[in-house]
Amino acid sequence: MSEQLAYPLHWPAGWRRTPAAERQRGTFDGTMDRIRRELLAEIDRIALGPVARTRTMSDYVVISTNMPLRRDGAPRADVRAPDDPGVAVYFKRKGQPVCFACDKYDAVWKNLRGIQKTIEAMRGIERWGSSQLLERAFTGFAALPEATGPDCWETLGVTSAANEAEIMAAFRAKAKTAHPDAGGSHDAFAALSQAKDIALATLRSRS
Repeated sequence: MSEQLAYPLHWPAGWRRTPAAERQRGTFDGTMDRIRRELLAEIDRIALGPVARTRTMSDYVVISTNMPLRRDGAPRADVRAPDDPGVAVYFKRKGQPVCFACDKYDAVWKNLRGIQKTIEAMRGIERWGSSQLLERAFTGFAALPEATGPDCWETLGVTSAANEAEIMAAFRAKAKTAHPDAGGSHDAFAALSQAKDIALATLRSRS
């Protein structure tokens, strides 16, 4: 799993964010580690089908949050909960990159549980509904095409051939002056963050 994609949070470009005042406490339970394992198991089931009993996609799933990671890719438990509890999960299904994102709840682990429950519900469509219905449901989670972000490369100061490392290096360099705490502005940092998200989504859609 790519740490550059997993941390910090890479929210899918174009997806609405939930204002902090509107986030909910929810009624979920569980630990971060347990929920992460259960989420990965649900992804295996919906992406691999029956072969999920003998194979796993865990090495190819990116769980992106604002929580720093351990060496094994799992979020660290010894850090303060981030102000932005959003979670975005990226993986491939039938060769197509998809993304699930949630920031409805007030904690990272709750949003992770929300995504796990969403995928679990979609597996119910697969079992009890029709395969066509499931495929239509998945179209809303497709990665963005390249045409959605023609100006992101110019904003970041890289070419459209840039790789993940180059995109993130450019973002971090420009964030040093664009961030409000560094003399920039909220609008400038938001535009830079959006450019980074679009560039990364475009890069994923090519693979």
